[in-house]
Amino acid sequence: MFKYLDIEDAFIFVSMSPPDEHDAFLNLETGETYFVSMIGDSDELPDDIEESEKYISIPHKNELSLGKNLVFDYASVYLPDEFERVRGFFSNRGAYARYKDLLQAKGQLEDWYEFESKAIEVALREWCHEKGIELK
Repeated sequence: MFKYLDIEDAFIFVSMSPPDEHDAFLNLETGETYFVSMIGDSDELPDDIEESEKYISIPHKNELSLGKNLVFDYASVYLPDEFERVRGFFSNRGAYARYKDLLQAKGQLEDWYEFESKAIEVALREWCHEKGIELK
């Protein structure tokens, strides 16, 4: 059995940068996680990580539709009058900062964080189930 929080930590690491900038791997036999960054320090990886099926790559938030799709899901329900404005944010760099500024101004930033956290947990637990990863 694996600890959900270990997988969530690896997921957050992978997802805090654009896809392919950070990677994390889970050893399916030991539960150990390995972190790799293209822009900073990385763990020393086992020699067999590329060939062995005992390692699985932790997904990026975009692979689980938890990036801007999740923002649009939230905005369509909780900010319907601002939906087109929110969509427009994602045509340019700095979209998340502008989105969070809007949420702050509307008094909904904490609600967004709760919505996002619940969505991440549901998606990660589903991903683990699909991959046969039993969680504690």
